[in-house]
Amino acid sequence: MKHHVLMWVLWPSFLVSMMGVGLLFSFVHPDDIVFFGHHPDIDDEGIYTLGFLIIWLFCALSSLLTLYIVPGIKQTDQHQSVHRAQI
Repeated sequence: MKHHVLMWVLWPSFLVSMMGVGLLFSFVHPDDIVFFGHHPDIDDEGIYTLGFLIIWLFCALSSLLTLYIVPGIKQTDQHQSVHRAQI
């Protein structure tokens, strides 16, 4: 069950982060990004990668928070454990 929960969090957040990175970098070019007054010494692909990973992290945290506040997730886990024991 824990692998299912992990996929419930990571897969949707991966898909949304792909769309988010596409949207972000269609408006902002990596050469325009400045951190604390300095342009990072990273090539464009590195900026794209860091942007994707940061957006994926925030999307995964959002999915985890949603999963945490959903009522009955523990009951589903216990129900499947009982169902497997009966089989």
